[in-house]
Amino acid sequence: MKQSRHQKILEIISKNEISTQDGLIEKLAEEGYVVTQATISRDIKRLHLTKRLSSSGKYIYSVTNQMPQNSRSQQLLADAVIKTDYAQNVAVIKCRAGMGSAVGAIIDQMDWDSVVGTIAGDDTIFVLLRTEEKAKKFLDTLNDLLLNPSL
Repeated sequence: MKQSRHQKILEIISKNEISTQDGLIEKLAEEGYVVTQATISRDIKRLHLTKRLSSSGKYIYSVTNQMPQNSRSQQLLADAVIKTDYAQNVAVIKCRAGMGSAVGAIIDQMDWDSVVGTIAGDDTIFVLLRTEEKAKKFLDTLNDLLLNPSL
């Protein structure tokens, strides 16, 4: 239930300008998810949502493209990822068995402009990037994060 609610929150904030927790609670209720303010507050923290200034001049919830220091997500990445490589504009991330989907979800939540999409299996993730140059830069950044989780 929590995973599907988190996915729904990400979907809602990507399609709507949500500026308050109450607004997010209302949109979730419209989708069949009845939650408390305390639950939303925890979800916002777990999803690493921040507020940014929208084109309409309001501060709205958004997914950050950088992970906070010492986050669980960073630790999961460091523990799960075994090897990275790329071919042209496709990055390949090899993980420990059973960790592919979790790592793929973390990459999706980072919402990088250069990432077109991801496909995650049991232990391998394909990340489609816009150019070969962006694939190399993406993996350089990811590898730096893996080697220095405190970044």
